[in-house]
Amino acid sequence: MSLDALVPSAVDGLMLGFVYGLAAMGLTLIFGVMKVINLAHGPVIAIGMFVVLLVSQNLGLSPYVGVVIAALVGLVVGVVIYFGAVDRVIEAPEVMTLLATYGVSLIIVGSATAIFTTSPRTVDVDLGALRIGGITILGTHAVAVVISVLAAGALYLFLFRTRTGKSVRAVANDRPAAELMGIDSRRMLAISFGIGTSLAMVGGALLATMFSFTVLSGGAYETKSFVIVVLGGLGSPAGALLGGIVLGLLEGVTGVFIPVSWVPVLEYAIFVAILVIRPQGLLRSRT
Repeated sequence: MSLDALVPSAVDGLMLGFVYGLAAMGLTLIFGVMKVINLAHGPVIAIGMFVVLLVSQNLGLSPYVGVVIAALVGLVVGVVIYFGAVDRVIEAPEVMTLLATYGVSLIIVGSATAIFTTSPRTVDVDLGALRIGGITILGTHAVAVVISVLAAGALYLFLFRTRTGKSVRAVANDRPAAELMGIDSRRMLAISFGIGTSLAMVGGALLATMFSFTVLSGGAYETKSFVIVVLGGLGSPAGALLGGIVLGLLEGVTGVFIPVSWVPVLEYAIFVAILVIRPQGLLRSRT
């Protein structure tokens, strides 16, 4: 591919990175607060995609109304998953929470496959494009960046400027001490899981406005999210957003020089390298 495509590809990758980062923030928030690795993260992203599809095609509403609905659905689904599968094993060895969330993942994928099949779906949305020199910025990508930044800002304000958010951080830092101070840690954990799931669904909803998808699409984005949270720092929402931007930029730039099929291989190599060289990631946890 010509070097003339380098800047446009880098811009596309950079914009996509914001959405990657948003979805990964949900994964890292859950880990940062309760040390649970959520293996249902990918299927939850896929649910967000289908929420937008249903709202757009069945209700005839704007896909971006679907994004808002996906956020609310994600909050409820996250709380249900927490109390239904995670709460009872939260104090058990970590393998138990892995198995619990993996079980939820299988339930979601199996149910979604039975309902929607694995046929590719597309959300019809056209917001035009802005052309600057040789760079074309799609309207859907620009809106996705704006929503991702707003969602990240809302999460920051919640965690650092609200009483509930400060309670969540207290539980994340020292759960027994937080309980001695009168904080209902079980409720804070449920809220955290709900918000983390909501962020993942919003990420999936935004991706649905940009690309075609199936019920199995969440798996690829889940893998990217794990790479991102390791790159940015486990438990650091800001690091997840930064890691997403870095990964998106990397995808955009390397896709110019190597076949696209090799890009995931490079991502996994970076994943392993970060674990070996800098396991704490780019930023330390601030939850």
